Order: sequence, then structure tokens, then C-alpha cells
Amino acid sequence: MDFKSLATKVLMEKIGSAKNSGTAESALDALVGGNKGFDLGSVVGQFTGGGGDLAKKAASWLGDGSNDAISPSQLQDAIGGDKIDAFASKLGIDREEASNSLSQILPELIDKSSQGGSLLGSIGGRAGLAGLASKFFRR
Repeated sequence: MDFKSLATKVLMEKIGSAKNSGTAESALDALVGGNKGFDLGSVVGQFTGGGGDLAKKAASWLGDGSNDAISPSQLQDAIGGDKIDAFASKLGIDREEASNSLSQILPELIDKSSQGGSLLGSIGGRAGLAGLASKFFRR
């Protein structure tokens, strides 16, 4: 399982309108620019690039401590309304629902995909991704 597949599964679990993997993958591609695939590093870069409060929030997600919350409007500012709109359109939801959902999903996805401040530092091949996936789907 690659990282995009994991992100697709998380999206399908957390957003009801992402009922199939094709729809979820298409929405993720719209969110991160399409042809590069799902690059979580580029998403984190959108938060850390400007410094300030958003960079501190992203650092909390990457670190091993508690995660700072991000508001839907902060998320829109960091990622861009056009990308949020494209993501929402692929899922058949409005910008507000997309922003609300992403403001909860992205910090968790980044947190569970990092260790000690580095993305994917805790993942080691298929077994590592399977373990990472289990963190999202425990009930």
C-alpha cells in the first residue's frame, strides 16, 4: 500500500460522500495539484512556508506531542480556496463541509504519518504502512 492509498482510505472513512476509492483519489489529486500524486510533504510545506501561527500548528502535527487545532478558514488560507473548491466538487460537498472535514483530517493524517518531526519517519515498508493504517481505523 502506498501513502496515497492510505490517505484515500482515511478520506473514505472520515467523509461520507467519499464512497469509493476513485472519487476519494480524484479529490486528493485536486487538493494537492493533480499529477504529482498525494504528496503530504507539499501540503505541510503550504503551512510552514509562511512561518507564523500556521507553521507552529504544522510543527505540532509533525512532533510527538499534542496537535494544535486549525480552523477551516486557516486551512483555506493555507491551501487556497480554489483547491478546497476543487476537492469539494469532486466529493459533491460544499466548501464549508470540505474545509471543516479537512481541518480535522489533515492534522491527524500528518501526525500519524510522522515521528520526531519528520514525515514518514515511522514507516518502514508495507508492514509500517499497515501499522499506520491501523491507527486510523481503530474503534
